[in-house]
Amino acid sequence: MAGSAHGHTPAAWTGVIISFIGFCIAGVFMVAANVPGFWAGMGVILLGGVVGGAMKAAGMGMPKESAAVAAAREAATATALERAHA
Repeated sequence: MAGSAHGHTPAAWTGVIISFIGFCIAGVFMVAANVPGFWAGMGVILLGGVVGGAMKAAGMGMPKESAAVAAAREAATATALERAHA
């Protein structure tokens, strides 16, 4: 994962931050034994997923990989494996 840009987009960051805030809200209300507050936090978590998905659909996520890039990656991996086994 370190060699890729997986998740390094505005859509991913926004979705995760909103979901984290919802997790914190749900956790606080769970400890306080407040059921409606807990479910409100769970709703915020779901909102994070919806917002992240909407931002991705709006073009703020990772671009789709072209066939040429996928073929080049496969060729580079095959070459590296051949060198490693030689």
